[in-house]
Amino acid sequence: MSLDIVIIGLTLSSSWGNGHATTYRALLRGLAAEGHRVLFLERDVPWYAANRDLPEPDFCDLRLYGSASDLTGRWAARLRSADAVIIGSYVPEGREVIDAVAALGPRLLCFYDIDTPVTMDLLDRREEEFLAARQVPRFDIYFSFSGGEVLRHLEESRGAREACALYCSVDPEYYRPLPVEPQWDLGYLGTYSPDRQPTLEALLIEPARRLPGRRFVVAGPSYPDGIDWPANVERIEHLAPGDHAAFYSSQRYTLNVTRAAMRRMGWSPSVRLFEAAACGVPVISDEWRGLDELLPDGEAILIASTPEDVVRILEAGEGVRQSIGRAARARVLKDHTGQARALELVEALRRQTVRAA
Repeated sequence: MSLDIVIIGLTLSSSWGNGHATTYRALLRGLAAEGHRVLFLERDVPWYAANRDLPEPDFCDLRLYGSASDLTGRWAARLRSADAVIIGSYVPEGREVIDAVAALGPRLLCFYDIDTPVTMDLLDRREEEFLAARQVPRFDIYFSFSGGEVLRHLEESRGAREACALYCSVDPEYYRPLPVEPQWDLGYLGTYSPDRQPTLEALLIEPARRLPGRRFVVAGPSYPDGIDWPANVERIEHLAPGDHAAFYSSQRYTLNVTRAAMRRMGWSPSVRLFEAAACGVPVISDEWRGLDELLPDGEAILIASTPEDVVRILEAGEGVRQSIGRAARARVLKDHTGQARALELVEALRRQTVRAA
């Protein structure tokens, strides 16, 4: 039996400066493929309005709203009647939205945290714009893009009724190897973040300085003007999702850099990690707990801690490079597609519905 699901998320329409859009797109395409009905409600904000690369998705009903009161006023009946309402992390006025939706008494009220370690840090600092500590126990299910020990932390330390891993995912229709010649030896795709920058410096910028004959690229917005980019590092300000597969396929290796909070907590794969692997590009990554359970080091991923590690990897033979890329793609297509994630989501919702009956 198909489900009627309402998702209130940061953004589906615009991939500008965020990884939420591509995560939701893969998941919602998977839900549509399984026959489920989804209404996605997105706050209409100017920075996404000016950069909408998917204004009319064909796999769900996307609607915009203006405020928390506008949301619950216009969509109250649908929020009450839906089989499940899922509120995402980093929704503007998230705390107010959660309270307003909870007051309507939806059948199932869930939270999808695409930023779990960051959310936990914010709660520790009592910064509750998007989620208040008192609200965590209100959700029937707390879906987390971090798994492993993080789930026990959510239940035992944060009061979640049930914590379920719902990792990011990838749509293999859009992320696949393309027959293009490599332009760069190593690349990175990601919005500037102060806590990621030291790792980017160590694992891409410094290797670029040591290997002036090699080509490197960094794509993503918001990098400050003061960064000393070596001459062999190309900069791309923004890449729409439609260009990601070609970008990854144009690299011999791609770099995955994890935010500090996610490294500390572990079990927090980024959507970029799965996207690159789906394109068959071998990934060089910083290290964190749980990574080896998803993609074994030396088999489906290459873990680096120093510039020397990266230089050694870049100078390895083609056979090793291609083997790592093939193994990573096989694992992602087996376990981390949007359709696989949709099945996990629906199974958890149905299990909770049976318990509540």
